[in-house]
Amino acid sequence: MLRKFKGVALAGAALAGVAAVAAPPTDLAEAFGQRPSASHVRLSPSGGKVAYIIPATGQGTALVTVDLAGDRIARVALSSSGRPERLTGCDWVTDARLVCRIYAITNVDGTKASISRMIAVNAEGGDVKMLSLRQNERSLGVAFGGGEVLDYLPGGDGSVLMGRIYVPENETGTHIVNRRRGYGVDRIDTLTLRSNAVESPRDNAIEYLSDGRGTVRMMGMNKPSTYRGYATPLIDYLYRAKGSRDWKPFGTWNFDAQEGFNPYAVDDSCNCVYGFAKQDGRMALMRVRLDDSKAQEPLVTRGDVDVDDLIRLGRAQRVIGASYATERREAVYFDAELEGIAAKLSKALPGLPLINFEDASLDESRLLIWAGSDTDPGRYFIYDKKSRKLDEVILTRPELEGIAPAPVKPVGFKAADGTTIPAYLTLPPGKADAKGLPAIVMPHGGPSARDEWGFDWLAQYYAHRGFAVLQPNFRGSSGYGDAWFRDKGFKSWRIAIGDVLDGGRWLVASGLADPAKLAIVGWSYGGYAALQAAVTDPALFKAVVAIAPVTDLAALKESRREYSDFNLVSSFVGSGPHVVQGSPAQQAAALRAPVLLVHGDQDLNVPISQSRLMEGKLRGAGKPGELIVFPGLDHQLDDSVARKTLLGRSDAFLRKALAM
Repeated sequence: MLRKFKGVALAGAALAGVAAVAAPPTDLAEAFGQRPSASHVRLSPSGGKVAYIIPATGQGTALVTVDLAGDRIARVALSSSGRPERLTGCDWVTDARLVCRIYAITNVDGTKASISRMIAVNAEGGDVKMLSLRQNERSLGVAFGGGEVLDYLPGGDGSVLMGRIYVPENETGTHIVNRRRGYGVDRIDTLTLRSNAVESPRDNAIEYLSDGRGTVRMMGMNKPSTYRGYATPLIDYLYRAKGSRDWKPFGTWNFDAQEGFNPYAVDDSCNCVYGFAKQDGRMALMRVRLDDSKAQEPLVTRGDVDVDDLIRLGRAQRVIGASYATERREAVYFDAELEGIAAKLSKALPGLPLINFEDASLDESRLLIWAGSDTDPGRYFIYDKKSRKLDEVILTRPELEGIAPAPVKPVGFKAADGTTIPAYLTLPPGKADAKGLPAIVMPHGGPSARDEWGFDWLAQYYAHRGFAVLQPNFRGSSGYGDAWFRDKGFKSWRIAIGDVLDGGRWLVASGLADPAKLAIVGWSYGGYAALQAAVTDPALFKAVVAIAPVTDLAALKESRREYSDFNLVSSFVGSGPHVVQGSPAQQAAALRAPVLLVHGDQDLNVPISQSRLMEGKLRGAGKPGELIVFPGLDHQLDDSVARKTLLGRSDAFLRKALAM
């Protein structure tokens, strides 16, 4: 949905003149379960058009383009049914042409696998062309990845620099075959499909970095560890000196241990690469020279949290800053002009403190900006530097306009060993001073992830249904450095789960929560944490909702045997007594609280067999448990009807279990 609002001068004036607020929806599950009405929003090179992805029926998606200088009508240029293909994002090549990514889950020789492909399409629709290399009956294997655009090139002639995967063909009965194998780089005309090889495909190449001007300067290599093709955590990087075609060793990144230097972006103007490396146990943004000196310069460091995001802008993906999350996400800008604009935006949009530069026109005279908060899921603006006008163009969740806000408050609570655990507390609207509320502890997924201050559709729904919601960043969360994360997800589960339990105890001890109405809800690793917490202290939580949960660690490792990451998952989970002790399916008899399990049967992250096993163990132990299965859906349950069902059914389950 595209909506135009009154423009605002960016001179300190508050945002005003927005359209009339819609009446609050009567069905909160439907409203909060809706997928965002706009995602992956992009600004064309001229700055006169926007493109974005909208949801369609089921998991379906569509590409919409809008001429901002014309009639501002949203036109569908491309659509996918979601059965199984989905559009995951599109980027402008020229004002008339876009490149899009398609994602699908399919079966290959009886094994579920994800496949991606790249296509080009006209802005008004039509002239769709496949950019990924096609395969045929002679192909000796399957290219699961469809490649990626490395560089949109400065010329604007419709060509891109693209990494593509080559699969050799069987030579029997023909002399016209492709013998190339591996990952290479080609320059491709998205209109004619004429292509020229830029980097010959290499068997073990997995990554290339361009300088944004058409020159490949870095390459990452990952050699499989065994004949089965299992990946290793080591990526060996090579670089090219400026003006040279020779590859030189650069360094090794271990993405399992997070050790070494992880390159992200090459900058030709400084002949350097930006990336991340540890400083005193926490990630910092570094800049390294691409010459024989390989001199390193720390740019942004923190003594409390990881610097974890590189901010880039526009067609050339120019590096403009970095960000990190303390209680809220904060940015450090290297560009003085953009730093000034960000400061003015904060004044012009006082209720939307989370501000991102999403995209820019080719000359950067027009900027696409996203702004949001804990109570606002976000809206997109176009800022014109010359006129200093800010024009609101897209709401990400218009169906939530008019709903009373449920503010999110950063809090901290003490774990049993005295460690302060950071968390976020969302109270029902109008209940800031309330006591004895029904409450939910909601651990995040990952575990190598963390919750941040901002809008969370799941937490907001439960808060609007009357629950206090606590989201703890337990030890095992990422973002706080090595000492906080280490191996606490599974190998040292007692620490992570102990922190989750202490969050529930804090809610009760503080008087916020009614001890008879305390529940736990989690998704993915959060679902695992919900079940394992209820196993560890069966008396604390009176109801458990586990969405796409891990339930058996040994089975989780085995489920990855046919995938290249088997060794990596095995190492992350580990071996030893904790594999049984830390598996809620093996401890189901200890549970007292009723359990609701939710899972999509096409989940590649956590197979549905994990929930089916837990359901069977609960039934065998005579424990109350229910499993909701969503056919055709994966780990994200990316379907508005399914999400509405999830919210409505889980709310009804909690109310019954907690006697509300």
